[in-house]
Amino acid sequence: MQDQIYMQLVLEIAKNTMLQTLPNPHVAAIVVKDGVILGIGCHLRPGDHHAEIYAIQQAGAAAKGATLYVNLEPCSHYGKTPPCANAIIAAGISRVVIANLDENPLVAGKGVAKLKEAGILVDIGILAEEAYRLNQVFFHNVKHVQPFVTIKVGMSLDGKIASYKNLSQWITSRSSRKDAHQYRINHTGILVGVGTVLSDDPSLTPHLIENAPRNPIRIVLDSNLKTPLSARVIADKLAPTIICTTVSDKIKLELYQYAGVDIIVLENLEINTVLNELYKRGIYSILVEGGEKIYASFIESGKVNQIISYISPQLIGSRDAKHFFAGNGFADLMTNMKLKLETISQLENDVKLIYTKAL
Repeated sequence: MQDQIYMQLVLEIAKNTMLQTLPNPHVAAIVVKDGVILGIGCHLRPGDHHAEIYAIQQAGAAAKGATLYVNLEPCSHYGKTPPCANAIIAAGISRVVIANLDENPLVAGKGVAKLKEAGILVDIGILAEEAYRLNQVFFHNVKHVQPFVTIKVGMSLDGKIASYKNLSQWITSRSSRKDAHQYRINHTGILVGVGTVLSDDPSLTPHLIENAPRNPIRIVLDSNLKTPLSARVIADKLAPTIICTTVSDKIKLELYQYAGVDIIVLENLEINTVLNELYKRGIYSILVEGGEKIYASFIESGKVNQIISYISPQLIGSRDAKHFFAGNGFADLMTNMKLKLETISQLENDVKLIYTKAL
């Protein structure tokens, strides 16, 4: 029970570093002896000391014989910083409690092996599921070398995201929309199709969050380069904007580049190709906000990791209204996308559901 209490504290500390550490994971550590916390540390940004080092430094000589709690396996290799495993051994730590092993091939159990070889007792798996969720973007990046993809959708009870006249403001409540803006902050990029830009002219910023700490990089999939230069995603200069297109006309491209847009020219906008290119530009997580064709493309590509759905108590109807997921669909129930319900909550009269891709 004590191990869970201390690991919960570690996770709460690590949550405070959200987005500061990318592409590194969110990691915190504490040093405990005889029920007293002697040192606390967290990794703040790439190139800085890791959490274990700060915690050990704060504990000082009292770290000898203590227990170190950390949510991710200590590293054992030389990178931008020396190995944490070496520092743990040198400090005389007698026990290390770890939530998750590090899936980075440079670590992947080597840190634990080094600690055990030094005679340190190691326990693994305390609050492992919660810790994994905290670093799901990092783990996905390491395994797939692509951005973690979240779909965010606001829809009516009958699954419509707009009426047959293409009206969508507003299907969900203000509370739902404000909640959704928090996810804009928590992703490095936010993506829409050009159809959404043309119909809604969104800013794609978390403007409903007072004093939002950051804006995501805005990404528009626009095969034929129809995004107006006057569109807010270009003109307001509130955040960088990337447009992925198949247009290669040099003069046309220069107009957008002069307006400050980062243009990615591709042979096609197949989702796997787009994700590979965005990852190269430091986009580690993407919030997909529509529209209908974009949702379908991502779902049918198999690249969606999480779906956050806000369902309002409205019925819109009409087969001509825009659906959350239309597309070509799946041929049978064996090959369709299967999800795991993580959380369910209520915002005013809306229901918020968070699903992750079932393994």
